[in-house]
Amino acid sequence: MATKVFMEALSPTMEEGRLVKWLKNEGDAVKTGDPLAEVETDKAIMELVARGDGVLRKRLANEGDAKPVGALVAVIAAPNENIDALVAGASTPTQPAPAPTPSASVATAPVTAAPPPAAAPAPAAPSTIPAPAGDGEPTRSSPLARRLARENGLDLSGIRGSGPAGRIIKRDIDAAMATGGAGAGVPTAAASREGDFRDVPLTQIRKTIARRLAESLGPVPTFYLTAEFDLERVAEMRAAMAQTGDEFKVSFNDIILKAVATALSLHPECNAHWMGDKIRYFNRVHLGMAVAIEDGLITPVIFDAHRKSLRQLGAESRDLAKRARERKLTPPEYTGSTFSVSNLGMFGIDQFTAIINPPEAGILAVGAVEEKPIAERGQVVIRKRLRVTMSCDHRVIDGATGAKFLQTLRRMLENPLMLVF
Repeated sequence: MATKVFMEALSPTMEEGRLVKWLKNEGDAVKTGDPLAEVETDKAIMELVARGDGVLRKRLANEGDAKPVGALVAVIAAPNENIDALVAGASTPTQPAPAPTPSASVATAPVTAAPPPAAAPAPAAPSTIPAPAGDGEPTRSSPLARRLARENGLDLSGIRGSGPAGRIIKRDIDAAMATGGAGAGVPTAAASREGDFRDVPLTQIRKTIARRLAESLGPVPTFYLTAEFDLERVAEMRAAMAQTGDEFKVSFNDIILKAVATALSLHPECNAHWMGDKIRYFNRVHLGMAVAIEDGLITPVIFDAHRKSLRQLGAESRDLAKRARERKLTPPEYTGSTFSVSNLGMFGIDQFTAIINPPEAGILAVGAVEEKPIAERGQVVIRKRLRVTMSCDHRVIDGATGAKFLQTLRRMLENPLMLVF
């Protein structure tokens, strides 16, 4: 009996997927669980797997095509089975396919189970694309591709990418090296040029960011609270910890995350979701951590952050950030946050406002740690200072409520020994 291959919901928020690459050709024998194609979701590149045994008789989507969840993209059947009716009905709307969850990271394992309901990731700022093209336009490229290009003396502007939205990836560098560095790459139809501009189709993650921006900025009544903290003692504690060994080194961001998680455990009124007909207050702190990736931003979650030591939290945040940039996170790792933190301090931004990730009631925007002259006991001294801005959903958090949370956060950061107990 023929098996229909649908575009599956490979992440909790996926509404359509872009077929990046077919892994099986028509006529290939397949078994249940075999990877059929790589699909770009709104957060990662995942594998679409076979749900039956037989032969891949017909592929109904081309590489680069975006298909809604539930669309028929292929047919698996016995070699001599008549599939004309299935192929003819491919354009007929179908019911959405079940939403399985990948059992492993990007493009590595079959999909096996349904994802738990959870909060969707936050929208945020665009990623940086550092490699300039020869005509002044930016060239999209992965970090690995840029490193390989530097090591082999290749000009990225002469290489056409085969990744999402025409991004240059490792196989394009390998192809360019195979042709003597000519930079032929793998042709892509993702971008079309006309005159002095270039149109690039939206990636799935950029579509999701755009939708989430509209969901947050429109209906959420947001107000902002900004505070400046003294981080001189935090700097002293970091230096002392580093002197005891590399295993005790922590970053300013690690300490800030720990302080936020601890403060939220003391202020559950800020660790909350707006549920429409009720407010849900959480007893556990699941801290979302915004991470910039090639095509946008993703928010991996540190679960039970308030219960973890500073060292544990730092190690987990670095691991999550690394795998987020490699697009190797699974849906359970970037859903379910109760409050989020976005830090642009490493980019030299001293202050900004972040957009709330519904249904969360707040997000903290963290700027750079800077040395500033301040007045202290009638003298001008230089101190390390940090500015933060808290975006609050006024339906859940009142001004005084948010201010009390920031007061507690100030005590934590200006007396950081409180964070080690």
